[in-house]
Amino acid sequence: MTNPAPKLSPQRNLPDGFIVVAVLWILGALATLASIYAVYVIDTATAFAVHDDRLQAQALVSASLELTAHQVTAIPANRPSSGAFSFRMGRAGVTVQFRSEAARIDLNNAPKELLAGLFAALGAPREAETHAERIVGWRTAPGDGEDRETSVYRTAGRRYGPRGAPFPHVGELGLVFGLPEALVERALPFVTVYSGLAQVNVIDGAPEVIAALPGMTPDLLHTVLVQRAATPQNGEILMSLLGPAQTHATIQPSRAMRVSVLVAFDNGRRTSSEVVIYIGDNDAEPYRVLSWRDDLD
Repeated sequence: MTNPAPKLSPQRNLPDGFIVVAVLWILGALATLASIYAVYVIDTATAFAVHDDRLQAQALVSASLELTAHQVTAIPANRPSSGAFSFRMGRAGVTVQFRSEAARIDLNNAPKELLAGLFAALGAPREAETHAERIVGWRTAPGDGEDRETSVYRTAGRRYGPRGAPFPHVGELGLVFGLPEALVERALPFVTVYSGLAQVNVIDGAPEVIAALPGMTPDLLHTVLVQRAATPQNGEILMSLLGPAQTHATIQPSRAMRVSVLVAFDNGRRTSSEVVIYIGDNDAEPYRVLSWRDDLD
């Protein structure tokens, strides 16, 4: 009797659908990684482009400072107190303006009368004298013991007293007791700590600075400004119009120059910088940077 053949169990194969799903998951993961990498590459390229613009802008500003120093020292006997020029380098256009710091009132050297005149010209005539006294008190070294200026701050509850030394920068004006913040903001464009002069330059000074000269009246200010517009480089005529205020005025530039640089790239980016430089006669370098502010950050 013949035994029936044994039944073989069917081979168990993985479903084709599962393999397809697995492959799709892998492809999806690879696509996600590729997109993330693409975003990373784009962001990196953008960052490098911005960084490249920043480096080029800094180099263009340095070139502007060198050109300014050259223009100021080209004719030693007749140094210009202000000027402007432009140039193009690489893929950017550069516009430069420079002006002597003597066009501003020096917080460390100006007499009390000139400081008071500035605050009066800026709309605070009644408090102008007091504000000027506070500034002089801030920069004056104290005597033995606690001086009157220190006691003013202590009585007002301030945790600090006057510096008793020159202002290191104009921003410290906001720490002087009694000066309103709004008044300080109005005064900042007209003050400096770099001119080293007690006088202001009447050729380059803003109308607010000219108005600060002791004895200046609205009519006299108008006359001076009209004459300056008609003969901008004739300082002798301007000085003759000032009368007694001549003692607080000058037509000589200071060694410090404020240089404003605007860089316009062909790709539409624009950067601006404001640098104060000191230009000496016998220095090894053509200029020294005293202050550098820009919008690159």
